[in-house]
Amino acid sequence: MKRIVIIIAVCACGLSSLQAQDVDDVLRSVAQHNKSIQARQKSDEAEKLGIEAENGLQDPTVEYSSFYSRGVSGQSGSELVVTQGFDFPTVYGARHRAGRERKAAVDHRAEALRRDILLEAKNLCLDLIRLNQESDLLAQRMQNADELLRLYEEKLKAGDATLIEVNKIKMERMSIQTEVLQNRAAHRTALQSLLALNGNLPLTFDTRKYSALPETRDFETLCSETLARDADLQAAEADIRAAARTLDVNRKSWWPKIEIGYRRNTSEDMKENGFIVGGSIPLFSNRRQVKIARAQSIGTQLETEALRLKTEAELRSGFNELQQLREALSVYDRTLMEQSLELLKESVKGGELSVTDYFVEADQIYRNFQSSMEVENQCQKTAAMLYKNRL
Repeated sequence: MKRIVIIIAVCACGLSSLQAQDVDDVLRSVAQHNKSIQARQKSDEAEKLGIEAENGLQDPTVEYSSFYSRGVSGQSGSELVVTQGFDFPTVYGARHRAGRERKAAVDHRAEALRRDILLEAKNLCLDLIRLNQESDLLAQRMQNADELLRLYEEKLKAGDATLIEVNKIKMERMSIQTEVLQNRAAHRTALQSLLALNGNLPLTFDTRKYSALPETRDFETLCSETLARDADLQAAEADIRAAARTLDVNRKSWWPKIEIGYRRNTSEDMKENGFIVGGSIPLFSNRRQVKIARAQSIGTQLETEALRLKTEAELRSGFNELQQLREALSVYDRTLMEQSLELLKESVKGGELSVTDYFVEADQIYRNFQSSMEVENQCQKTAAMLYKNRL
């Protein structure tokens, strides 16, 4: 019995984990299960290991020579040489500092990928909220049409209504059914895209309310926060530091490479042991490398400045759009529209309003409801884009 209770509890926990309560639940699940994020983590590990490997010692070399002389049976002598080459010691420190900045850029770009995927998932959640709201509105329209159809079919039997009025209601129901099917198709498409981001793991999302919009209305505050936290900018700034460190590495690469080793010579009557100390002067291999590194450093700085200007421009555009959408959303009075719909329904039931006039007036109100949902959705998406670095 105890075992059965445990199994039921585990199954219940597993089922409850599939229920997403809000947008934050979905984003946490996507961050954990998204395949692109997981793949990027592995590729970043490999890239960091490659950066560290660039600063390692050279492989040691081993050479063995065998000598033969006329009149000597077999080997007359041999030579064994073991050497290890390495760069001038200061080069390793400079290369380590450059590698540290390169690895920081890798981390920031991974964070940018994670942020962009979560933003995509959040936009899908916002679309699902809008579609859920539209589904409720369509259900309300269908309910009203069904009530009117039953009423006018009874009136038709009593001779108080015409067949034209009944057919008008039926055609309205057909139109609503078409919109319901379109809504379900759009909902299924958005949910399937969200599941793909979640690693194709099961997920439900029935939320119908948006989170409160951020209250920040000062552009300078928003701009300062974004420029300080934007992962793309942080990666670009890390690239600048890495380029400066690489320039330092190339400057230090003019120092000679050092080689030390051990040598052993043998002949018929003697054996000799000794050490090897040598080096190579980079007269040709390092030619123009400093100029190349300096040009790359300047190019990286210019690219970062261009990215900063582009980010600021997008922020300004999005900030202005958000203010306009807020104002547009405040124009819609949903309470008034609901009251008007109720009054229209009572009027047509009481015979004070024709079916045709009712559908003309009600359709306009429903379109206003639809427009308000779309404006609110766009407002939420714009805010999500502006504050994407908080994801």
